[in-house]
Amino acid sequence: MPELTTTDHRVESSQPDLKLLVRNRRLKDRDAFSPAQTVLFVHGATYPSTVTFDYAMAGGSWMDIMARAGFDVWCVDLPGYGASDRPPEMSMPADDNAPVVDTAHAVADVAKAVDFILGRRKLPRLALIGYSWGTMICGAYAGRQPDKVARLVLYGAAWLGTGRSISTGAPPGAYRLVEAEAVVARWCLELDAAQIESLAAPAHMAAWAAAAIASDPEAGRHDPPRLRAPCGVVKDVLANNASQTPPYDPAAIRAPTMIVVGEWDRETRPKQGREVFARLYNTAERRYVVIGGATHSMLLENQRGALHRVVDGFLWEGWER
Repeated sequence: MPELTTTDHRVESSQPDLKLLVRNRRLKDRDAFSPAQTVLFVHGATYPSTVTFDYAMAGGSWMDIMARAGFDVWCVDLPGYGASDRPPEMSMPADDNAPVVDTAHAVADVAKAVDFILGRRKLPRLALIGYSWGTMICGAYAGRQPDKVARLVLYGAAWLGTGRSISTGAPPGAYRLVEAEAVVARWCLELDAAQIESLAAPAHMAAWAAAAIASDPEAGRHDPPRLRAPCGVVKDVLANNASQTPPYDPAAIRAPTMIVVGEWDRETRPKQGREVFARLYNTAERRYVVIGGATHSMLLENQRGALHRVVDGFLWEGWER
């Protein structure tokens, strides 16, 4: 099996006095890549990149698999998530402060990560893979910086109507608390027993939920352990849904774009992906893919291989040889 190398970088956030964790994985004997071979993952509203795209499973994490295939793979944990710094408000009672780390902050931080990667690799652009909230972030960024995005993948394309599982509808505080039992319940939302059994073993779901909670270094201060997740995205989703204001403008995107969604996704439903697809008026190429027997968390499920193949194939087409 090819040997991989991993490097973690601390990159200045757009927010004062905070740093981002930006992780790279690639083949150990290779350091020259084209734009479409250079890929940045951006996570969703609750769990960091380092415990989603880089969660070790049979065959390796998604980052491992892409790196072995020859990609230069990067991921970023946004402020308040995973191995990145947390805003000071997250060390206070949640109700003492307004929501932190909203979509505007996230887009600015993805811009910081992209510029860091392009600077290190001396490239003009790269490929972006956004997951869930990350599709809003990457979609907005790709529309504003078309010259820096070679290809765009929107996995679980969030749109109007998203957010029911992360909000009670009440005005949010700075952050919310999530425990492992709720992680699994959210994963299995609206599924019957046969569907749940087909996704993954119960022990696998429980182990990942525990790892997700443990990605917050202060999770153990609660009983049971709980993850702090910034509520900036909750604020934005509530406001967008209430006013029916789209979170970004897909028509501004120029890069070839693929939307991929699980058949049983109850968070960013296939209908939402189709609505985004219909608005990609100006992309060089657009695709909409539904993977059967998979949910919003298909990157962790038995169908993850289908997700890997369709995404890798789309990115491979853009390789400059």
